[in-house]
Order: sequence, then C-alpha cells, then structure tokens
Amino acid sequence: MSTRQNTDYGYDIQKVYLEMMLSDAESFVRCQAVFDPDSFDRRLKVAAEFLTNYVTEHNTLPTRDMINAAAELHGENKMRDPGDLNESHYDWLLAEFETFSKHKALEAAILKSADLLESGEYGQCEDIVKKAVQIGLQKDLGTNYFADPRARLEGIKSANGQVSTGWAAIDKKLFGGFNRGELNIFAGGSGAGKSLFLANLGVNWAEAGMNVLYLTLELSEALVSMRVDSMITGIPSRDVFKNIDDVEMKVKMIGKKAGAFQVKYMPSGKTPNDVRSYIKEYEIKTGKKVDVLLIDYLDLLMPNGAKVSAENLYIKDKYVSEELRNLAMELGCVFVTAAQLNRGAVEEIEFDHSHISGGLSKIQTADNVLGIFTSRAMRERGRYQLQLMKTRNSGGVGQKIDLGFDVDTLRIVDIDDDDDDSYGSAPSGGGSSSIMDSLKRNPTNAPTNTQREDPSEGTTSPKIKAEADSTKLKQFLNNLGTE
Repeated sequence: MSTRQNTDYGYDIQKVYLEMMLSDAESFVRCQAVFDPDSFDRRLKVAAEFLTNYVTEHNTLPTRDMINAAAELHGENKMRDPGDLNESHYDWLLAEFETFSKHKALEAAILKSADLLESGEYGQCEDIVKKAVQIGLQKDLGTNYFADPRARLEGIKSANGQVSTGWAAIDKKLFGGFNRGELNIFAGGSGAGKSLFLANLGVNWAEAGMNVLYLTLELSEALVSMRVDSMITGIPSRDVFKNIDDVEMKVKMIGKKAGAFQVKYMPSGKTPNDVRSYIKEYEIKTGKKVDVLLIDYLDLLMPNGAKVSAENLYIKDKYVSEELRNLAMELGCVFVTAAQLNRGAVEEIEFDHSHISGGLSKIQTADNVLGIFTSRAMRERGRYQLQLMKTRNSGGVGQKIDLGFDVDTLRIVDIDDDDDDSYGSAPSGGGSSSIMDSLKRNPTNAPTNTQREDPSEGTTSPKIKAEADSTKLKQFLNNLGTE
C-alpha cells in the first residue's frame, strides 16, 4: 500500500478502511474517536452504523459475515479479509482515516455554514469550521509518571514555564509567576487602579522582551499610551507635554531593546471571537507572535453567539471567561484581565469569592485571581496592596501582597521587606500586631497632648498609656484611607 494520503475518498478507499478496522480491534479503537457513519458513502453507511453500534453494545468487533448480512452486502461489495498486514499498514490507516474524517467534517461544516452566512452569524460559522479543523486522533497516551522525572519537569519548564510578573513579591506567592495558557484575573472596585496595574504588567513584560497586546474596552488608546509614557520614561505624567523631546528620545531608545507593546481600543460588547480575529490580523500584518494578552476588562465583553441577557451576569461571565481561557490555551500566551468587585467589597478588610461581580463563574474558570485593595488614598501614599483570592499553583490564598507606587510616574514597584512590614498583612490570627509594630517604629504619628506624666513614678501611667495607644491605633486606621 502507498504511504501517500488520498485526496479522493471514494467508495473503494472507504471500504478498505472498514476492512482493515474489522481485521484489528486496536485499529478500530484508535479510530473510534473520529469515526462517524455519516462520513461514509451511502452504500457503506449501514455497515458503518452497524459496526459502531455493535461495538458500543457488545464491546467487541463484529465479524465480516455479520456486517455483510446486516448491510446486505453482496458480490464485490462484501467485506473481505485484507490479507497479511504489518505495522506500517496500520500506521497508514491511522493517518489516512484521520485526514478522511477531517475532510468530511469540513465538507459538512461548509455546507452548514451557508445558511449561517446568509443570516450574518459569522461567529458560529467560525466555531463550526474550527471544530472540523481540530478533528484528530489521540496519538499521545499521556505521561508515564515514573519513566523520566527530569525530562518531564524540564519539558514543563520549557514549554509552559512560568513567566515572571516583574515583581518579586507576586512571583514568590505564585511560585515563580504566571503560566502560558492560563486565565489570570485582577479584581478590584471602581477606582482601585485595575487599568494602572494591567498597564504596569504590560510595561514589565515589554521591557523583558515579550510582545504585549493591550486591549482596552474602557479607556482610550491615547490615555493608556500616555500613562505608559510616564511608566517607561520616568517623566511625571503632568510633565509629559512639557518634555515631548525627552519622552520621544527615551521611548525610542527603550523600544530598541524591548518587545512590542500594541495598544488597541475595542468598544464594549465585543466577543472573544472579535479578540481572536484581531490577534490573527495583527500577527499576519506585523509578523509578531503575541506573547502577552491584556484585556481591560473582562466584564465589558459578551459571549460568542450565545443570546445572553446582560442582566444575567453569572451566565454571561461564565461563557466569556471559559471562552477567554480557551483562547489563552489556543494562543499559548500569558493572559491577564481585570474584573469588577461588587459594592459589598468596598468596606471589607478581606476579600472573598462573594465580592466578585457576577459571582463564582469567573472564579471557577480562572487559574489565578488577585484582589486589588488599593484605594486612591493608598496610592497617594505610595502603596499598592493585593490579596491572593485563588491560585492553582500555590497555597497562599488569603495572603496580602504589598507593593510600592510612584504617584508621579504611575509605576508599581517592589518594596523592601522592612518597609513592607508597616503596611503589610498581619499574620494569621494577629490582626493588630503589624499595626502596633508600625506605631512603635513611628512614634511621631502619636498625639502628644493626651500623655501625662505621673510625678511619683516619672513614667506614663498605665491607664493614660492605654488611652494613648488607643488614640494611636485609631489615627493609624484613619490614615489608611481604605474605601
């Protein structure tokens, strides 16, 4: 038999497929995943249906005589013994039948898409054709865990390895960073700085040489780009227009060593299919592969094709988040988006899943979810605080992560451990310890007019000292300015 794949899948070649499968149970089992009786010639369709139904019911192959009787095959149409077959023949069958099944599925998809094209259902057309293209046999039997641990781990590291976020504090909690193909969500309330955070992530990765695509569904391309101007150059945002020459020089100089940073505005209401189409167009026109996809933000997208009411947030967000995660896996890129927290989260000192707008659907789909605690007041004091709400890669759920913020350049940075302690999260079960430690290190925060000395002892009385500590604590909490 020739090793060349056929392009003419007529009656004769289809009959050979069936005859070879009947001679070897393993071959049929390997082909079963894409075996569709509707793909066969009408004269063989009954035989194909009998074959798949018999295997389903009896868990064994029927004989050729059974097939011939059931399908009323006579003369040259009867199933025959293909003769002596070797391993190369079965390899040929697997390759041929896979291509045959894909060919027939594409034919059916094209015919089915005709009516959808007439009604303008382009997203559904794409989905149907995509499923047909993706038809294939399972050639990988999985991971032999004990066989070669080193090769297994090195393969994971090279193919899907973790990509640093650019902040050591976050990387530490995530055991190294984000993985390609994952859905990562930063959730925050209105004004929490979600867009600023995504832009900072983009700058970190572009400076590391990765190609970044930032899709904004809320802010304009001009505003996002101006923020990046300050982050990249270190020139305060209020002074960008005063120093256009310096901005130009620094941006171009850094751009020579950095990866791409593409900012694209999309109106809210777009779908993951719209995102996919744009990425394909971008990669074709620029010749650059998208390494990082940032979408600002998830809640403003609508699902592909599905007629979902905008009020049904759970279903809408479920569809969108699942479609986005599939897109991330398809592209093999680092994917980060943002999501809105509900109003109930504003006054909370700890976030949980109930604070995510739209409910648990996004949480269930995402690989990592981090809540943004930061208020405008905190940013003005140079602090950015996150809480790990969900992760598949580490056990740090509930822990806080403290970062620094430059209010002039809008840049988010790591902070020293010593500095971190004054604003960091308290240890489990000791919510006031970090606050009191901060007060001890910063005695100037305390009012002085409430402390009176006891002349007999030469020290502050215990009662008055307690009142002073209480005043310090209240003042410190007021100064936090959380919203």
